[in-house]
Amino acid sequence: MEALEATWAFLRLLLALALLAFGLYCCYIQYIHVKYDYIPGAPRASFFYGHLPIIWRMFKQKEFIHDVFLRWAEEYGPIVRLNVFHRITLLVLSPEGVKEFLMLPQYPKDRLVYSRLYNMFGVRFLGNGLITDRDYNHWHKQRKIMDPAFTRSYLIDLMGIFNDKAEELMQVLEEKADGETEVDMMNLLRQLTLDIIAKVAFGLELNSLNNDQVPFAHAMSLIGVGMAAGRKPLFKYMPGNRKVVKEIQDHLRLLRRVGKESIEQRRKAIQNGEETPVDILTQILKSAAQEEDCDEESMLDNFVSFFFAGHDTTASLLSFSIMELGRQPEILTKLQAEVDEVVGVKRDVSYEALGNLQYLSQVLKEVLRLYPPVPGTVRWTGKEAVIEGVKIPAKTSLVFSTFIMGRLEKFFKDPLIFNPDRFGKDQSKPYYSYFPFSLGPRSCIGQIFAQMEAKVVMTKFLQRFEFQLVPPQSFKILDTGTFRPLDGLVCRLTRRNSLTFKED
Repeated sequence: MEALEATWAFLRLLLALALLAFGLYCCYIQYIHVKYDYIPGAPRASFFYGHLPIIWRMFKQKEFIHDVFLRWAEEYGPIVRLNVFHRITLLVLSPEGVKEFLMLPQYPKDRLVYSRLYNMFGVRFLGNGLITDRDYNHWHKQRKIMDPAFTRSYLIDLMGIFNDKAEELMQVLEEKADGETEVDMMNLLRQLTLDIIAKVAFGLELNSLNNDQVPFAHAMSLIGVGMAAGRKPLFKYMPGNRKVVKEIQDHLRLLRRVGKESIEQRRKAIQNGEETPVDILTQILKSAAQEEDCDEESMLDNFVSFFFAGHDTTASLLSFSIMELGRQPEILTKLQAEVDEVVGVKRDVSYEALGNLQYLSQVLKEVLRLYPPVPGTVRWTGKEAVIEGVKIPAKTSLVFSTFIMGRLEKFFKDPLIFNPDRFGKDQSKPYYSYFPFSLGPRSCIGQIFAQMEAKVVMTKFLQRFEFQLVPPQSFKILDTGTFRPLDGLVCRLTRRNSLTFKED
C-alpha cells in the first residue's frame, strides 16, 4: 500500500513538474512575442505553433510555400516576421540588409539551418564543407585552397571537356529527335551535369548519361529523397522507410569512400611526379600542398558538396531555361539567331564565343531571377542591428531570398514577365536585389563554372534542335531543397537542319 502511494506521489510530482515546465515554456513564448511583435508579420495561426500550421497545410496540399512568403513580402515587407514555436525568423527583403549581412564576413550562417546538412540519417553528408562551415577562419582557409581551381583562367582550359560531354547529350538527343518521341529532358540534363562535374572536377568517367543505374547517379537521386525527407522529423523512424533510409546511408558512405580513394590516388600521383589530369582536383591538391595543415575530412566534405550542388543546380537552371523558352517563341527565335551568328555550324563552342553570346547571357540571368535553383541564404545576428529603420534583436535568424526579391515590383518592373532585356548592357544593374549565387565572401565558388557549363549546353541545344513542351505544363516550381520544374521537363524534338557540324 505504501509503495502504491509512493508511486502515485511520484507520478503527481512528475505531472506537476511537466505542467510547470509547459507553463514556463508558454511564458517564454509570450516573452518572445512581446520581444518581436513590433516587427510586421502575418497573423499567427497559433499561439504555440506560430505560422507553422500554414506551412504544414501548404506542404500537405503540395503547394509552393514561397508563394505565401511572396504575398507576405508584398503586404508586410521589407522585414517580415515568421513565428515557429519560440523561434523567430525574419525575412529580409531590403537591398540595405542584403548589403550589410551578405557582403560582410562577420555574420555567420545560421547554425540550426546549416547543421541539418552536416549529416543525413546519421551519416556525414556535407559536414564542414564550403556550403555549411560556420567558422569563418576555417571556411576562409578552405576557400583559399579551392579558389584557384575555380578561376576563369583555369576553367578556360577545361572548355574541351565541357564541349565533349555536352556533345554526348546531343548524340543522345539526335536519336530521339523525330518529332514524336517524348524526351525526359530534365532527367537527361541531371545525368549530363553529373557527368560533367565528375570529369571536370575529379577526372572520373561516370557515363550516367547512357546508364542511369550507375551508383553515383543513383546516389544523387537518393540524396534528393533524403533532402525532402529531412523536412519530416519522423521519416527515418517509420518502419516503411527503413529500407530507403539504409540505402541513402549506404550511398553516402559510397560517395565518401570514392572521394577518399580519388584524393589519395591523385595526391600520390602528384607526389611521384606522374602526369595528372588537368582538372579541379589536381589544382586543389597543389594548393593544399602549400598549406601546413590541410583538413582531409573537409576535403571529403567538399567532394560530396561539389557533386551534389555542382550538378543539381545547373541542371535546374538548364531545365527552367528550356521550359521558359518553350513558351517564349519570339525570344527563342532571337536566341537561335544569335547562336547561328556566333557559333554557326562549329561543333565546339569556344570560350571567345561564350563572351559574344550576350543575349544568351541575358536569358540565363532572367531565368535565374525567376527560377533561382537555390532560393536564398540564411544569416545569424550576433548583435542588435537596424535594417530599414527596424530594430533587429541580437541572436536572430535572417533569411535573404533572391527568389522573392526577384519577383517584387519595387525591384523589377512587371516582375512576372520573362524579359531578358532587363539585363541588357544599357540597363541599370539590380544591386543587392538579385543574388542567385549569393553575394560577398561566401558567394558560390562554382558560379563561373556553372555559367560556362550552362552556356555551352544551351548553345549546342539551340544550335541543333527545335522543341515543343509536352503538355500538361503548369510552369510551377517544386522545392526539394533546390528548385526544379514541378511537372518535370518533357519535350518533343526535331532537328533544326541537316548541316554537318565541323571541327575547329
